[in-house]
Amino acid sequence: MTTTIGTNGRLGNQIIRNLAVSLLAKKHNLQVDYYNYDLIKTLGIDLFIGKNTHRDMKELTDDNYFSIYNCDSIDYNLNPNNNFFQTRTIIRMLHRYIHSKRVKSAIITKNPFKERYNANRDAFIHIRLDDASQYTPGIYYYLYTLEHIMFDKLYISTDEEDHDIVKTIMLNYPSAILVSQDEIKTFQFASTCRNIILSHGSFSAIIGYLSFFSNIYYPAYEADKIWYGDMFSIDTWIKCSIK
Repeated sequence: MTTTIGTNGRLGNQIIRNLAVSLLAKKHNLQVDYYNYDLIKTLGIDLFIGKNTHRDMKELTDDNYFSIYNCDSIDYNLNPNNNFFQTRTIIRMLHRYIHSKRVKSAIITKNPFKERYNANRDAFIHIRLDDASQYTPGIYYYLYTLEHIMFDKLYISTDEEDHDIVKTIMLNYPSAILVSQDEIKTFQFASTCRNIILSHGSFSAIIGYLSFFSNIYYPAYEADKIWYGDMFSIDTWIKCSIK
């Protein structure tokens, strides 16, 4: 059958890949074994599992995604595990799906912090560092964005709390709170904050996708100098210069 694996990308990439496959599975009634199915379901995202399996297998790629999606029927399983499905057109379709009435309602219902929706003026920063520190948008991006928004409490989530960028933000905003939650709870809490300042990568992108009532800021980037696809070009999001 069609199967997704967990060895090609971490949770953010897995959610994007699984969602992309799920929409195809629903279109063609494909039986799918999803990696981290139960974990993703805790977010309120139900991945589609159909009944059809086939003898043949076809590679699913960014380039053939929509041609397969638009087929009336298919007679093959799909191998999606060598691709990330982070093109602008695919991402925008996934974003529309997450923000559809039924899915949005399910995600909100599952969020243990749901009472915070539309009830705070907090800011949340996700700072992606660790193995991607060389791609950081830099301290100016975070400080400049914070200076131009109104907020009460400031929350910071990062994979490297001792990094100079984190220390500098904490020095400028000594009441800032470091968030130490698991990945799912981080998605859920962050998405309830009024102002969200994203970093690079799929984890940041997922925070943005799950945020229904927030002002979302993201750093400008050069496509040929980054490791991911066009995950941030959402019309309602605010692009900020990193210069």
